Amino acid sequence: MTLSTEHDMASTILAGPLLRRISAERLVFWLASREPVRFRLLLDGRAPLTLDGERQQQLRVGEHCFIQLLDLALEQPLPADTLIPYDLQWRREGENDWHGLADWAPDLGYGEGELPSLVVRGRLDGILHGSCRKPHHAAPDGLVAADAWLRQCRERPQERPAVLMLSGDQVYADDVAGPMLTAIHQLIEELGLYPETLEGALVADSAELFASPQNYYRRHELLPDSRANLPLRERFFEGARKPIFTTSSADNHLITLAEVLAMYLLVWSPEPWRLLPDTRPELAGVLAQRYQEERERLVAFVEGLPAVRRLLAHLPTLMIFDDHDVTDDWNLTAAWEESAYGHPFSRRIIGNALVGYFICQGWGNDPDAFAGEPMALLKAWCEQPEAGRQDALIDHLLRFERWHYRLDTSPRLLVLDTRTRRWRAESNFGSPSGLMDWEALTELQGELLHQDAVVIVSPTPVFGVKLIEVIQKVFTWFGKPLLVDAENWMAHRGTANVILNIFRHVRTPANYVILSGDVHYSFMYDIRLRHRRGDPHIWQITSSGIKNEFPPRLLDVLDRLNRWLYSPRSPLNWFTRRRRLEISPHPPVGAARGERLLNRAGIGHVRFNEQGEPVLVQQITAEGVVDFLSEPPPAPADESLPGRPVQR
Repeated sequence: MTLSTEHDMASTILAGPLLRRISAERLVFWLASREPVRFRLLLDGRAPLTLDGERQQQLRVGEHCFIQLLDLALEQPLPADTLIPYDLQWRREGENDWHGLADWAPDLGYGEGELPSLVVRGRLDGILHGSCRKPHHAAPDGLVAADAWLRQCRERPQERPAVLMLSGDQVYADDVAGPMLTAIHQLIEELGLYPETLEGALVADSAELFASPQNYYRRHELLPDSRANLPLRERFFEGARKPIFTTSSADNHLITLAEVLAMYLLVWSPEPWRLLPDTRPELAGVLAQRYQEERERLVAFVEGLPAVRRLLAHLPTLMIFDDHDVTDDWNLTAAWEESAYGHPFSRRIIGNALVGYFICQGWGNDPDAFAGEPMALLKAWCEQPEAGRQDALIDHLLRFERWHYRLDTSPRLLVLDTRTRRWRAESNFGSPSGLMDWEALTELQGELLHQDAVVIVSPTPVFGVKLIEVIQKVFTWFGKPLLVDAENWMAHRGTANVILNIFRHVRTPANYVILSGDVHYSFMYDIRLRHRRGDPHIWQITSSGIKNEFPPRLLDVLDRLNRWLYSPRSPLNWFTRRRRLEISPHPPVGAARGERLLNRAGIGHVRFNEQGEPVLVQQITAEGVVDFLSEPPPAPADESLPGRPVQR
């Protein structure tokens, strides 16, 4: 798995550049470095732009690790729909010479000697989107497939997606392979990522945790074995077992902030892997076999990281969390929240994952949202990484309500937080909470008013596969919502009624496109109000996973049963909350009769017309491109020339 052990100029930059939020007047980048450095940006035909003062926020998170948050306001706006090569250069304190991308990341360009490039799109007419990237899953990495796809159109700026939208589970903090945990601990030692004390566990601090016999595949045993901890143990560590659908593992759940930060570096860049020795822990029997199987899958994942790094340097990338970025079934029920946040150990675990999300994902979505107290508390911890400051930061982030954001593009892009502002079931704390509470939904409606069209990113589909939602409801009736992912918009009466009323409101958009992930299969629904002509028109487009798939035999059965039981004309629809809607599936082109769901890892691709309607919907995979909706090819200039065929 180790690529090299040599520490050279290339390894000064551990990860990045990740191109984050961009506009004609602003560029945002994220990087990680082994030492403090200064940056400047060279854009074609412009004088070098030095990133000083507030333009560069350098966060020290270890003895030899610095997170670089670069936010550059441009005095001269960038042209729209134009290919703009860039060179992000750095130098150490006291150095005179700048080190360009040709020196430290020559493979970020698609051709020899090429620099990475960006395009500021004049309209939101194309998006790549996806979720659920588990490093040790057997499926190929959809981001690698996206990189290969982008290579083909890199010189045609009007074909570039305006955004790469990652809609949840960018990391799996709760489902970590043994070899990945080994790499995490090696990287922590290599970079001197900060240690921390732990309260309420059988280990006192991170050093004791890493030396513990429970460190590998036995982390669920770290809670003290007392009656008071049984609800927490069941909900937090054992709640990941779902025999109806799939079995995930919390045995290697990330615990410390250093582990979370190391995980981000290892899933986004090949450089940290070059620093690590090829060693493994002492394991025996079944665990040794499991470790070896996970290692083989992880080797393939690491081999694809150069392509992933290149993709993230070319496309502006936005992100939003789902549960696995923090922990499985995060905030599923009020009872879960009561147990998890009421214990200092689990509160720290959740908080550390949320701090990691803030640093590595959230800030780049909307830097202005985190100015002020969030950034001040983070910098205070970086300057003095002790427990009190860490808890103060965590407490603030657990109350924070600006994880959602929007882009004022045409059409407007709204990215929803469906995790932290939940509508709790007050009458039964064990029932699933609504994905957004009344106040959050009211704010959403305000964002929609007087818009002709809108693209909404909801990590969980608003309109899912009805049969699977029914199964989730059955388990909830029996008091076991944690046995399946009982998380859908229709599971809570209040949330369901409000979101459906928003769609029916006369002053909200005529065209809605909802982009989702989460479920580990892909599908497209065309949705209209029954007995009402014209507006609104809703499309539910789901792409999942990037590197994850549903158990194939089970999905095939559920797909066909759902078609028989809940076809658009089925009378069973009248017993659902969606009875006033007519939902028509768009099966993938070439699917067998009765198949409406696509179970293939990859990345979704959607293109929109000027009215904000989808005209092309695809899943880009390692095996090729699968269409859900095909854009008609342009008329050929000469009748002897064929139109461009749709790639399969």
